[in-house]
Amino acid sequence: MNCKSVISELSNYLDGELELAAKRQLEQHLVDCQECNLVVNQTKLTVDIFCDSEPVALPPDVQTRLHEALRRKFSEKRT
Repeated sequence: MNCKSVISELSNYLDGELELAAKRQLEQHLVDCQECNLVVNQTKLTVDIFCDSEPVALPPDVQTRLHEALRRKFSEKRT
């Protein structure tokens, strides 16, 4: 497994959805690669922080702009 593969499988790894062989390969790569180890650890920490936090209400103007952008995006996909 290489660094690109680790990034591609990061979500599956953190969600516990990797097959055992792929999980072992990824974890072996983490032993050998400090950069990927750092990415995985920081991503875990970020997920943990956000999962334990309360949702933040968007200001009304931001919410309006977001909804307009989503409407535009979805209408583009239908055409």
